[in-house]
Amino acid sequence: MRTLYPSLLLVAAVSFGLGISLPLLRLDRLYFLTETPSLLDVIAGLWLEGSWALALVMGLFSIAFPLVKLYIAFQAGMAGSTIPGWVGVVGKWSLMDVVLVAIVIFAAKTSGLASAFTQPGLWFYGLSAVIAAIATTALRR
Repeated sequence: MRTLYPSLLLVAAVSFGLGISLPLLRLDRLYFLTETPSLLDVIAGLWLEGSWALALVMGLFSIAFPLVKLYIAFQAGMAGSTIPGWVGVVGKWSLMDVVLVAIVIFAAKTSGLASAFTQPGLWFYGLSAVIAAIATTALRR
């Protein structure tokens, strides 16, 4: 597994970058209004609308914590050491966004007000979280 570790981290890092910059979902309302926000768009929109606390929490849990986890995993892999236990705890929160977007899609579809569809950003973000979890689990052993 140690030989696959650098490749896993590379795929996780690239997937993370794509996941936060590509659209997470597509919302179609009234047949002609369509929105395709990325995670960065959502955080920036919250900030600009004055919801600074929510934007900060989303930025921490969606971007900062996963970046810290990837950085520490990269450093541990290069040094040949193990990852501290707290990194796994922090990393578990990175999948929260995927769950929240799934809830929004479900709510939009069941309300009848909009149609919602997953977009590549959600899949890349989830892929990054899963691959980073696999890589950090391998380093803990």
